[in-house]
Amino acid sequence: MLSLSNLAVARGGVTVLRGLTLSVVPGQALILRGPNGSGKTTLLRTLAGLQPPAEGSFDLAPDSVAYAAHADGLKSTLSVTENLSFWSQIYGGPAIDHALTALNLTQLTRRRAGELSAGQKRRLGLARLLVTGRPVWLLDEPTVSLDVASVALFADIVRAHLAKGGLAVIATHVDLGLPEAVVLDLDPYRAKVIQSTGFDEAFA
Repeated sequence: MLSLSNLAVARGGVTVLRGLTLSVVPGQALILRGPNGSGKTTLLRTLAGLQPPAEGSFDLAPDSVAYAAHADGLKSTLSVTENLSFWSQIYGGPAIDHALTALNLTQLTRRRAGELSAGQKRRLGLARLLVTGRPVWLLDEPTVSLDVASVALFADIVRAHLAKGGLAVIATHVDLGLPEAVVLDLDPYRAKVIQSTGFDEAFA
C-alpha cells in the first residue's frame, strides 16, 4: 500500500506540488496527469526515494519499488538476454523468459541493445519491471516511442501486475485503456510561486 500525507515535493529547491494526501491500494493503478513541468517526474522521484519530500510524508518501503524513468537503463553493448539477466540478478527476481515473451522480445534475444530501434529499446526497458519481483511500479511516461500495438501490450502487462496484487503509479499523457485506474490531476496541487517586486524587499 502507498499512502501520502500532506506531501509536498520540490525541484531545484522550489516546491512544485503540495498538499497531496491519498492512498493507493494493492491491485490499483494511479494515473498522474498534468502539463509538462507540473511536477509528475518530481513526485515519482520522491516516491522512488531519489530525493526527500519538501513537506509531509509518504509510506512506501524502498525495497518494494521498481522505478522506470525516461531512460531505458540499458547497456548498449549487452544483448537483450544479457541486459535482462543482469537486472534479474541485481533484484533477485524471476527468470527472464516471461518478460521476453510479454514484451514481444523473443526474436531479439541475441541482438545488442545498441542495435535496437527506439521502440524495441523501450520494450526492453519495460521488461525490466517483470524481472524485479517488486510489487510497486513507478512509471514516468512509459509509452514513449511505443506504437499502438506495443501500448496495448504494455497495458496488458499492467493489468496482469495489478491482478496479482501489485500497484502502479503512472505519469502519462496517453490513454492506456485502463478504465479501472484512478486519475489524479496534479494541477490543483501545484504550489503557487509568489514573485517579489523588489519594492517589498526595500521596505521589509
